[in-house]
Amino acid sequence: MKAIVCTKYGSPDVLQLKEVENPTPKDNEVLIRIHATTVTAGDCELRGLKFSFLLRSLMRLGFGFRRPRKNILGMELAGEVESVGKDVNLFKKGDQVFGTTGMSFGSYAEYVCLREERKMGVLAIKPTNMTYEEAAAVPIGGLEALHFLRKGNIQSGQKVLISGASGTIGTFAIQLAQYYGAEVIGVGNPTSLEMMKSLGAEKVIDYTKEDFTKSGETYDVIFDVVGKSSFSDYKRSLKKNGLLLLANPKLSHVVRGQRNSMKVIAGSSNPKTEDLIFLKELIEEGKIKSVIDRRYPLEQIPEAHRYVETGQKTGNIVITVVNSTKS
Repeated sequence: MKAIVCTKYGSPDVLQLKEVENPTPKDNEVLIRIHATTVTAGDCELRGLKFSFLLRSLMRLGFGFRRPRKNILGMELAGEVESVGKDVNLFKKGDQVFGTTGMSFGSYAEYVCLREERKMGVLAIKPTNMTYEEAAAVPIGGLEALHFLRKGNIQSGQKVLISGASGTIGTFAIQLAQYYGAEVIGVGNPTSLEMMKSLGAEKVIDYTKEDFTKSGETYDVIFDVVGKSSFSDYKRSLKKNGLLLLANPKLSHVVRGQRNSMKVIAGSSNPKTEDLIFLKELIEEGKIKSVIDRRYPLEQIPEAHRYVETGQKTGNIVITVVNSTKS
């Protein structure tokens, strides 16, 4: 099969198209023919080891010193079940599925094997009203946004500002916050303003022209996906007893929040299959949708990485692995 292999840590040029052996499912695994995957900022960070010195050293220990041990990257997918192991009960050949591989990676390829029930990563039947490309863009952004908004117990009538609202997580956060009844203010790049409004943001802010922390406005909840503001900026922009949600926290934010009795929720999600099914149901009800900026074929994944690293993408970058009109 064709796959994009990460030959070492470095620039997008380290990603090379190669022929590799087709995977064979174990008794508790399904073999998926991948129709679409994505390129996220997290994929780019791992490929380039773009972390602090300490975290970079830890990542080398965990994932491989000179190159990733699992050298086919990619964590999101949508595709069709090609075959199943004898102990698989939840899926059958021909099922159209979507999900995440977790730290197993492997979605930058034509095929992948995944366990039916997983400790990391989730898999479910694809929404009936989405193409493979649209479905592949849902799991990471949708599940992260759902995790934080549930943790924040978003209520009807609350004023919720989402910083980084034009990205993978932010586009779903706008829709989910509106679903929960919040008044949503979206902060994003200058090309995303109309898109954020179309998703349900009542007010939008171009971060290149306006710093939301200096406007004098205050919010019940700030959900910061990018984590570039200072603690004092957050504190100034939150109402009394306000809540700060941080998808990419700095340690100083968490520590200072505790010292100042400010409620801060940070960290990453532990996705569950029922959460992905919940998103699927919302999609089929027309409540949420994925936003796709650009599509690339499998062999152009290095170019997709370059574009993501500009920091100017709106929504998701999708990779079409198998050309198909089947939805």
